[in-house]
Amino acid sequence: MLLLSICWFCYAGKLMLMVAIIGSSSMSQRLLQHIQGYCDDPQLFKQQKVQSLWSGYGEVARYYSPRRGNTVIVKQVNPRPSTPHPRGWHSSTGHQRKLTSYVMEGNFYHSFARQCNRQCKVPDLIAFCGGEDAVNNGQQILVMEDLHSSGFTQTPDYGGLVEIKLGIRWLAHFHGRFLAIDAPTLWPIGSYWHLGTRQDEYARMPDGALKSAAPRLDQLLNRATHQTLIHGDAKLANFCFTPPRDDIAAVDFQYVGKGVGVKDLMYFLGSCLNETQLFTHYETLLTLYFSHLRRAVNTYQVDYPFVELEQQWRALCPVAWADFQRFLQGWSPGHNKINLFMAQQTRQALATFC
Repeated sequence: MLLLSICWFCYAGKLMLMVAIIGSSSMSQRLLQHIQGYCDDPQLFKQQKVQSLWSGYGEVARYYSPRRGNTVIVKQVNPRPSTPHPRGWHSSTGHQRKLTSYVMEGNFYHSFARQCNRQCKVPDLIAFCGGEDAVNNGQQILVMEDLHSSGFTQTPDYGGLVEIKLGIRWLAHFHGRFLAIDAPTLWPIGSYWHLGTRQDEYARMPDGALKSAAPRLDQLLNRATHQTLIHGDAKLANFCFTPPRDDIAAVDFQYVGKGVGVKDLMYFLGSCLNETQLFTHYETLLTLYFSHLRRAVNTYQVDYPFVELEQQWRALCPVAWADFQRFLQGWSPGHNKINLFMAQQTRQALATFC
């Protein structure tokens, strides 16, 4: 089966449109030819596989150009719906959500990534190949700057306060940059766990106060006055650091879309800190986030009502925690992220708003 694919190449700041026919059996060869053409290097080759995509939907690989003396990263999406889900979730709904997520990621890199500066660094787009039918069959190719070659060589498994503070700075500048932006080509609600796309998990939740309150919590987050673009999967594993741990960049924008910034912040801190650390550091790190956000808003926005924004987002912090606990209770009720700190935040949200 052939896929008519629209390929956008970015060279010297200009976008060039290229039409390619990608057949399932020849995709790898045609992919290689595209990259060789861009790099003007017929000797360019695949250096290594970096990782497989979730549920076997493709791979991320590094390609090397001897003539240019550098590398690029290629994210190739080639879904196989029959691949077992690591946690046992198999459904057409989940499959379609993942296909859509890759289309959204391509849209982000094509239309929004260039607006990010060094304070919220993302890989530069080199080429984006995804047909109009990509949302149905999922075949897509992203060719991007290799952050490793740009100095972001460290991807720690554990985040200390140095890494966490850099992550908070990145989130604040990303949120400040995209406040109130119109983004119809991205998820209307950012984050992979929001209620609208997680009805199967919601159905599996045990009955109780949190399940009853879930629609109300979802509404509070999605109808907040102050919205921005959120990363949507801002865990530590999706950030890269320079060796001195003085700079940071982010990857994996499958679930980028509209939302309140504290959804990203909650998820990021939960990916870095355990229960004890959350009780110890949360308030300080929350204050740091809003300090960075104020500076970012002053840099990117004109006359934005920041005091009003901070009041609203601070009040929604417990709601973000409760909303994520709702997802975990249906998806993986024994998950280690469900801890006493999260439970405390959830109780606060239910007592305040429900």
